Amino acid sequence: MPKTIRELADELNVSKQTIQYHYQRLPAKNRQKDNQGTNMISLTAERIIRDKIAKPLVAKSQQTGSKKATKTSKGNNELIAALRREIEDLKFQRDKQLATKDQQISSKDRQLDHLTKLIDQQQQLQLAIVAENRQLKEHMQKLSGFVETSRSNQKVQSTDSNLSTENNSIQNMDRNDKQVKKNVPQSGNIQKDAPRNKVHKNWWHFW
Repeated sequence: MPKTIRELADELNVSKQTIQYHYQRLPAKNRQKDNQGTNMISLTAERIIRDKIAKPLVAKSQQTGSKKATKTSKGNNELIAALRREIEDLKFQRDKQLATKDQQISSKDRQLDHLTKLIDQQQQLQLAIVAENRQLKEHMQKLSGFVETSRSNQKVQSTDSNLSTENNSIQNMDRNDKQVKKNVPQSGNIQKDAPRNKVHKNWWHFW
């Protein structure tokens, strides 16, 4: 069924002028009018107009798609570049953090080594102090033994000295007693002789 220019324009979603432009360039046999003189488009004319309108639309769509693809590709490339830069930044930050961690670990290792050496030195010092204390204890024990032995010897010597002194005293007393006993008879004789003389003298006195 023939269509008017407006109807075909509405179907193809184009302007009425576009349909009119292509209609006027159709062969004369494909152009027809109704009883009122209005331009009518037959099925053959409609097919020709559709083809002419569709080609530019397809080409435009392809161009648009190509531009969109180009834009999309460009956008993807920019996104990829941005992601790569971000990845590089992350790698740099990671390497920097790893280097810092390595330095910290190295510093901790040095501190641990220093502390280990200090602990070893302290243990050696404690062992040396224990050994020295043991030697001092043994030395003190020896000195105590010497002192006790010396004291015992002094006591024995003192006891011997006292005994010797007592023996000497006893001997002296015995000697004194003997001398006293020897001297006692002589004194008695003297006393006996003395009265005899007195008596003798007295006897002559009476005469």
